Amino acid sequence: MRKRVDMSAKILVVDDEPGVRDMLCDALSIAGYEPTAVNDGFAAHLMLRDHKFDLIITDINMPVMDGYELLERLRALGNNIPAILLTARGERADVTRGLKLGADDYVTKPFGLEELTLRVAAILRRTQDVAALVAPAVIAVGPVELDEDAHSVRVGGQLVDLSPTEFKLLHELMKRPGKVVTKNQLLDVVWGMGFANNASVVDTYISYLRKKIHIDGFEGIRTVRGIGFQIVGAE
Repeated sequence: MRKRVDMSAKILVVDDEPGVRDMLCDALSIAGYEPTAVNDGFAAHLMLRDHKFDLIITDINMPVMDGYELLERLRALGNNIPAILLTARGERADVTRGLKLGADDYVTKPFGLEELTLRVAAILRRTQDVAALVAPAVIAVGPVELDEDAHSVRVGGQLVDLSPTEFKLLHELMKRPGKVVTKNQLLDVVWGMGFANNASVVDTYISYLRKKIHIDGFEGIRTVRGIGFQIVGAE
């Protein structure tokens, strides 16, 4: 039996044309989804930093930050939100570039709303199936367990009280166990791009985290000099 799509899925619409944004949001609402609209890639990047969405529909040609740059930044940060590109361009090179950057599908303007909503449903059905299979309820690295739904962290079974910023910083590290996360990536996703010239804030909060979770012999948050930080479970 075919799995039904979660019709309460949250969809971010990114387009600099008000008429297109309104049309898309109306069509998605009628289809049962929960759309939110912004007018450029920069605004979308900030929105995705603080809110969860199930899919993004983004135009390519936009001021401030175009769809390509938005997608490239998201993928560099490990954000794999499904994405549909809207483009008036018909050149194969533009389509290829978008797909290489991690787009799941593309629609060439002008497009039919029924076609678009069918593509949305197909992508959500596929990604929701995958998420149900692979998304862990709790992320664990060594003795550290992070439950995103409960917004709780335990070290060796002991509950640790973290501030919202500390929690988000730890989550970004734990999503990539053993991998180095750069200071710029952490600044971007945890604090927003406005802090780009103040890298010392990352060091400060890393020291806060270490004081709280480096207990009972665990010292998993490591500094990679000149690059960033990583979290490891054991030697």
